[in-house]
Amino acid sequence: MRHLLRAEADRLRWRRAVVLLVLGGVLLTAFTFAVTAWNTRPVSQAELDAVFSERYAASELAECQAHPRRYLSGAVIDDSTVDGTTSDGAGSDTLVEQRCRDLLSSWYGLRPTLDPQNSLENGVAGVSAVLVLLLLLVGTTFAGHDWSTGSMSNQLLYEPRRARVWGAKALVVTAAAMAVCAVLLGALWGGLLGLAALRDITVAPGVPGDGWAQVARTTLLAGLAALLGFALTMLFRSTVATIAVLFALALTSGGLFLTLGIFGTSGRWEPATNVAALVVGEADYYDESVLAPECFRPNGGLRWKRAGCDPYRTVGAVQGGLYVGTGVALVCVGSVLVHRRRDV
Repeated sequence: MRHLLRAEADRLRWRRAVVLLVLGGVLLTAFTFAVTAWNTRPVSQAELDAVFSERYAASELAECQAHPRRYLSGAVIDDSTVDGTTSDGAGSDTLVEQRCRDLLSSWYGLRPTLDPQNSLENGVAGVSAVLVLLLLLVGTTFAGHDWSTGSMSNQLLYEPRRARVWGAKALVVTAAAMAVCAVLLGALWGGLLGLAALRDITVAPGVPGDGWAQVARTTLLAGLAALLGFALTMLFRSTVATIAVLFALALTSGGLFLTLGIFGTSGRWEPATNVAALVVGEADYYDESVLAPECFRPNGGLRWKRAGCDPYRTVGAVQGGLYVGTGVALVCVGSVLVHRRRDV
């Protein structure tokens, strides 16, 4: 098995399309970091003085520091903070002042200050989505090339146990995808945290850990995506067919579930909801079917303010991971069974 894994790793490494896809991921990550660093470069003291020397800006800054809850999101101020003061002293005051200045600077047209939490929710999330798609294509093209060139028959002459060959290829492409995703996203998130430290920007407690957890979950998703692309291509024996099927499912899967009545009308079972939950940690969906009859008005509207009548529900990362993992596992089982019995 060791020699088979080594052979598959060499085959993956020298596949030109795979190299180009990975290179695209590297360039995307580097470009995102460079653009974020440039767009959030520090504002000069002269620019700040010019803004806050104006009477309206200075008054707004004082009001924000006095009543931060009116201006800033709850993530900036923890539960122990009341009107900008805390039991632990100046640390939170400094954070509030910095966030107030950042907010007002953006209001008055200055460049925003680097915010790792905002970058995690936007820039890193965007890069994660593209990376997962690229690595799905890595799994697809890795198997598709063997079928299009006819080299699969030669490989089975060397190792006639088809399930063993399938397993070696799947293990190599999954491990490679996870390694690439972990390195690129880890470098991006670590670079953003390092840049914030270099610029003396205070990062809210818990944000670094949330970022690393998101990197880990996205790495898992990337491995599953590469495995899914590989398994489907081994099933259809065509890269084009696999991409077409995935594209059609991405566009119609949620509507297909609703049309066929699969799992009822709940958004809980839509692929996009569960993938988002796996990456971000949780995702909300709308579901009126779980509400009691007294939650509805005679005209069909909802009594939103009544207890227990909120139609929004949350899917956690574990639930999303089980959903995605189960789907990929079913595809893999079908792919292996067909590969073992179908003529090459």
